Amino acid sequence: MPNTPDAEHLFNRSEPVRSAPVPAPAPRPAALSRDTLGNVLLAAFALAVLADLVSLLAGAEAGHWIAKPLLMPLLAAYAAVRGGPRLLIAALLLGWAGDVFLLLDAEWAFLAGMGFFATGHLCYLTLFGRRRPHRALGPLYAVLLVAVVALMWPGLPAGLRVPVAGYAVLLAATAWRAGGLGPAAGAGGALFLISDLLIATELAEWPRPPAPDFWIMFLYSAAQLLLTLGVLAAFRRFDRAEAAEGRHGREE
Repeated sequence: MPNTPDAEHLFNRSEPVRSAPVPAPAPRPAALSRDTLGNVLLAAFALAVLADLVSLLAGAEAGHWIAKPLLMPLLAAYAAVRGGPRLLIAALLLGWAGDVFLLLDAEWAFLAGMGFFATGHLCYLTLFGRRRPHRALGPLYAVLLVAVVALMWPGLPAGLRVPVAGYAVLLAATAWRAGGLGPAAGAGGALFLISDLLIATELAEWPRPPAPDFWIMFLYSAAQLLLTLGVLAAFRRFDRAEAAEGRHGREE
């Protein structure tokens, strides 16, 4: 049987079979670096804070309801991208839950929100570990705590006195211990304390500054940001010191 040209080509092993060129894979779009993504999330957090503060000044309740719940998830995402510890992310997300419940105008919601914030402060205190702040800060916060609780006690609703006092202890402890991580975290702890004191003045029916909700959210947002930046910086220093110690040990 005569070979066709195709059959001749197939059976002629002296000629290599030429395969069609394989097209090169299309280049994939470059993924966002951690630094770029972190900067995007931080900018989004700043815009959400700005939207919330403008809404409060303008009396736009809908804007506040939209912007406030965005704050802590964005900051928690930033902390996660920057390699933040889990306890920091947990503290920020517990703050988000507290923010959502405090939007509701009911005593049970206030207590639930305070419970979430209290658990967040426990996360912060565990995170701070045994780092020691300046010695003078302890007595200062202790005196402030006792004075404020004693003065507010008569004006607080009976059902909120004990929970508010217990929360105030955790709040003051966080403000004090945050100073052990450096100036940024220490300032964040102090601003957190001031922000929540403004909330307590409403409960005790004390005189309040103009636009109190604006100042509460401004101080609170700044506090959580400074605590986040302070924790991230402290853990980066710890990692560098640990790496340097490891290198030194290998050299010996």
